[in-house]
Amino acid sequence: MNAYPVDDDSLTWGVPSRRIGAFLIDLLLICLLTMGVSIGFAVIHVMTLGLLHGPAHLILIIGLMYEAVWMASPAMATPGQAAVGLSVRRADDLGRPTLVQAIAFTGLLYLTLAAGVIWLAIAFFTPRRRAIHDMISGLVVVRAGALEWRQW
Repeated sequence: MNAYPVDDDSLTWGVPSRRIGAFLIDLLLICLLTMGVSIGFAVIHVMTLGLLHGPAHLILIIGLMYEAVWMASPAMATPGQAAVGLSVRRADDLGRPTLVQAIAFTGLLYLTLAAGVIWLAIAFFTPRRRAIHDMISGLVVVRAGALEWRQW
């Protein structure tokens, strides 16, 4: 059972444009985090004469870990999403997403970006303004401010 009617736009009005801003903020933060970690791995690489080069490949999952951990946290939003007033919730009861759902959401987002950004445009035409990766992972992105007044 859905927590609110499918045609109710009060929670999702303006979400697609806010998601773009949130993505850009998170992209900047992920880039800064990745640069810091890569400098650390470079120092370790030089100090060990290349013997500890293997763990440096873990740098590829920094973006996935960043987004999934923040979404599954009690904040229910990445710092970029929180900055623009968004929250990620389960679609069925608007509860906190599980870590598995957050990992699926993020992984599918990156696959969607790799397949072409045009696939994200489906969010403008679906009920609740959900993209493909939202629907598959069972999550919905809502405006956090609109959700607060609905709580009893």
